Amino acid sequence: MTTTTPAPVASPAEQAAIAAVPAKMVAAWAANDADAFADLFAEDGTMILPGLYQKGRDAIRAYMAAEYQGRYQGTTVTGQPIDIKPLAPGAVALLTQGGVIAKGATELAAADTIRASWILVRQGGGWRIAVYQNCPRDEN
Repeated sequence: MTTTTPAPVASPAEQAAIAAVPAKMVAAWAANDADAFADLFAEDGTMILPGLYQKGRDAIRAYMAAEYQGRYQGTTVTGQPIDIKPLAPGAVALLTQGGVIAKGATELAAADTIRASWILVRQGGGWRIAVYQNCPRDEN
């Protein structure tokens, strides 16, 4: 059986564009903008959080709109890339660490820190999330 190694991400500019996706999510969250949040995803993108599975941009948009009025109201989010792994031309895995900063807090609590896996695909001249999944960084 022959295996191939995906080509590295093309350029520093492309790596920066990939790494910017979490910053766009942080900005959408700060604005409580469910449309901007959902628009980061491919049309059939998937978001998996502990206890949650949402498939499709419309479902993700509806979920986030409700949560910005519910448990995420007044919160902020943070996330920093820790690794980019090319998968195939136009597809990468992005690994991040961050989490939801509680309402009124200025720092992320250690217990709320997560690690996330993102599969990004190149679409329409930019990078969109095909799959996002996170889990607690540490055992609780």
